[in-house]
Amino acid sequence: MYRSHTCGELRASHINDKITLSGWVQKVRDKGFVVWIDLRDRYGITQLIFDQDRSSKELLERARSLGREFVVQVKGTVLERASKNPNIPTGEVELLVSELIVLNESLLPPFTIEDQTDGGDDIRMKYRYLDIRRNPVRNNLMFRHKVAMEVRNYLSNQGFIEVETPYLIKSTPEGARDFVVPSRMNAGQFYALPQSPQTFKQLLMVGGMDKYFQIVKCFRDEDLRADRQPEFTQIDCEMAFVEQENVLNVFEGLIKHLLKEIHQAKMDTFPRITYDEALQRYGNDKPDIRFGMEFCPLAPQGGSKYGFPVFDDAELVVGINVKGSANYTRKQIDELVNWVKRPQIGASGLIWIKYNTDGTVSSSVNKFFDEEGLRHLSTQMKAKPGDLMLIMAGNIDKTRTQLSALRMELATRLGLRKNNEFAPLWVVDFPLLELDGETGRYHAMHHPFTSPKPGQLELLETDPGAVKANAYDLVLNGNEIGGGSIRIHDRKTQETMFRHLGFTPEEAKDQFGFLMNAFEYGAPPHGGIAFGLDRLVAILGGQETIRDFIAFPKNNSGRDVMIDAPSYIDPAQLAELHLKLNKNEDKSS
Repeated sequence: MYRSHTCGELRASHINDKITLSGWVQKVRDKGFVVWIDLRDRYGITQLIFDQDRSSKELLERARSLGREFVVQVKGTVLERASKNPNIPTGEVELLVSELIVLNESLLPPFTIEDQTDGGDDIRMKYRYLDIRRNPVRNNLMFRHKVAMEVRNYLSNQGFIEVETPYLIKSTPEGARDFVVPSRMNAGQFYALPQSPQTFKQLLMVGGMDKYFQIVKCFRDEDLRADRQPEFTQIDCEMAFVEQENVLNVFEGLIKHLLKEIHQAKMDTFPRITYDEALQRYGNDKPDIRFGMEFCPLAPQGGSKYGFPVFDDAELVVGINVKGSANYTRKQIDELVNWVKRPQIGASGLIWIKYNTDGTVSSSVNKFFDEEGLRHLSTQMKAKPGDLMLIMAGNIDKTRTQLSALRMELATRLGLRKNNEFAPLWVVDFPLLELDGETGRYHAMHHPFTSPKPGQLELLETDPGAVKANAYDLVLNGNEIGGGSIRIHDRKTQETMFRHLGFTPEEAKDQFGFLMNAFEYGAPPHGGIAFGLDRLVAILGGQETIRDFIAFPKNNSGRDVMIDAPSYIDPAQLAELHLKLNKNEDKSS
């Protein structure tokens, strides 16, 4: 038996017990006449003691020879600790070791295995198995497990059945790029790894499963950022015989359940806003509503012109009121101006107006607006003494996007985005289609299986861009954590949708004939939603970066630096797959 207890288990009630522990050497403290060792496992740390009065000389020397991260087994007697440590659960006791066995030695780790480590991201990713020994990473993975278990418990109690769907599927042209897998037995043909189990979960509804869910790996070959990985995990769900309200109620309940079980937070009914309203009030379709600073569209005073070319030539003039920030210095305001001018934001400038605490008004456009004009703008923005107003003007879409970014940056600087506050909301009534300016073709905003809102199908023929989707996103703290829709469930409507997306009948049949055929065998009305588990866990864990909540993540180039993947494969294996390297490609490069 390697251990009778874990390293986080011992308490005062164990004093005088004979026990066995196994774990990793965290730290060795040698005071000459006594050696203390912190022994660590997943459960905690126990202090071991060796001393010249009670330990043999050989045992004392062996303890001194141990290095960091050696794996050892020890046997001994639990004693009351003379100098107690209130910062750890085992701090009242220590183990007087009578027997020490080295189970495995360790090289000196390339970084310290401590909560605050000296290892940078790259080195920790290369030695991820060592990084996982650190409390922050291990606790994140345990937190992820807790969230996943609560999801399974809730959905199972709601009557959902977990069903596994295939990983080797057919490549389709919609959405992001697929990862493809060559077939050895079918020369020149390829599988694709699923971007989601969308069509399979719809087929499960045709099959009468009624309520399905799956915590499933999905794959997208796209550019990466902090909250995106080439492989990610979805909570994928579908229900039969439902309308939008049924789906929203069930999955609002899921998020309420998670917030209650994990953070003891009780939530009221989630607010709902339309896609158009979200753009008008916040400049994006995933607004963070933990704080105010809603957009204030501005209009000129008593006429059609401001007398200020920047405003007069703009499609949109809009601002935000930063409450209580009129004390911003010129240096702080200049920093904001430079921030919005960065290439990532791309604004040409920023107008500011201060409603000073003494009642006076000052601005960056004093030569274009008299005091009455500035007060008119201040009134539209509902400003009070002590407020700072920031205004942008230009193209509608660009200006909203730029001001939205500024709103989030200001909230971060002002400490308004608190990790322990949660503000969910539903965004509904998305456009069904969006026009690609380069190709002139319409694309599905969600996916081609999303149903139009009731009564809007006919608009597809006359005004496709005006059709609203029977779709919904769930947003939490400014992040989209889930999205779904009521699906098309009859062949005729699905064929109409494919036609408006530019598919020929032959292309539609080739790509999705299996689904349209299934619709002819009694497909029920159905709808569902998918949540990004990685992102949801990170937000519930008080962070927005998903990488530390994934056991073995890829870096920002999509590489696994620990196992050095992707990598070249042997030419013989390529030949088996009916593939070959490009003549100019050096497999050793």
